[in-house]
Amino acid sequence: MKASETHDLKDDELVAKLIDAKQEAFNLRFRHATGELENTSRLGAAKRDIARLLTVARSRGIDVEKETKRI
Repeated sequence: MKASETHDLKDDELVAKLIDAKQEAFNLRFRHATGELENTSRLGAAKRDIARLLTVARSRGIDVEKETKRI
């Protein structure tokens, strides 16, 4: 996901994407630990996606912890 795409998301879409990105990062870490993951560069990309989404959320003043528990 590019930064411009992240900035264009609405608040609720941003939180949903963040939840999906965290779930994807977890799955990638799990697959890497079991030896199933072939493209390990995807781990770094997933971390950058999460960081990008968190940066935009914090700049908008969204309480990420509260919003992720709500959904």
